Amino acid sequence: MRRKLSVHIESWPIQAPFRINGTTWEKIQLVVCEIERDGVVGRGEGVGIYYCDETPASMRAQIISVAPQIENGASRKDLLKILPRGGARNAVDCALWDLEARQTRRSAWEMAGVCEGPVTTVFTIGLEAEPSDMARKASAAAGHADLKIKLNHDRPVERIAAIRRMRPDARLVVDANQAWNLEQLQRCAPTLRKLGVTMIEQPLPRGHDASLAQYKSPVPLCADESCLDLRELDAVASRYQMINIKLDKCGGLTAALELAAAARLRGMRVMVGNMLGTSLSMAPAHIIGRLADFADLDGPLLLSYDRPHGMRYEAGQVYPPSNGFWGRSCVP
Repeated sequence: MRRKLSVHIESWPIQAPFRINGTTWEKIQLVVCEIERDGVVGRGEGVGIYYCDETPASMRAQIISVAPQIENGASRKDLLKILPRGGARNAVDCALWDLEARQTRRSAWEMAGVCEGPVTTVFTIGLEAEPSDMARKASAAAGHADLKIKLNHDRPVERIAAIRRMRPDARLVVDANQAWNLEQLQRCAPTLRKLGVTMIEQPLPRGHDASLAQYKSPVPLCADESCLDLRELDAVASRYQMINIKLDKCGGLTAALELAAAARLRGMRVMVGNMLGTSLSMAPAHIIGRLADFADLDGPLLLSYDRPHGMRYEAGQVYPPSNGFWGRSCVP
């Protein structure tokens, strides 16, 4: 029997404005792809890549443009050829994973060859006007041992110092979201190491980080915006020690698993991240989280509410969703 595809746009409010370098969110908009066959429905969610100008409307249009191929049985491998990397392919790919899990009565974790279990996730502290404001937010997140701190060019060391005073116990990673130049990185990195920062994510702008190949950072560097998918891995491997894999960037769980394996072969460490999103985004990313050194899967914690029966967050750990949610058949 032929598949039936549908796709729609949803809007989800955020608890409080979430700010990073150059961008502030008060809500997220995303696409949800549903693929039905023989009464079984698989779902996937795509938030997209905002800095590549993806929008819910553009992602929906991409999915609709290949609807005939999908409805006629395109596989996850086929998607790598008929859709470009990005949020549209992520939504479709994850819907196909979910569909197969329900049809075969296996979990997506089992299908991927990954053991189920909890993942330690960072809790993200967004940019605020003053270092003291960010320190208060870090203090309020006392239940989270790992914190990811958003920075820009304005007083980055002072912000981390203020947070460290309030949270001497926390493991800190920082994300500059392309805000620095090489000189600022060279100036800040030694002090950030003394403050116990364990990783610096995307310090320089995408396309302007070739100088990192000659720079030996005292703190490991992680590529985010500079590494969208497998095609860009070789370029960043000489500049960074880690990559942040996001399903919305590389275009789904299928591509993410390939990218993680290739990064390991190159001796790189792996982080899994998110572009904000509900538990429908976090569930497939959780599979990568089980393979990663760092996980940033706190998207639903920043929303006003989440999907029912989604991911369970407890004491800095995120657990697979309830039976019947993404990637888990509702049939015992």
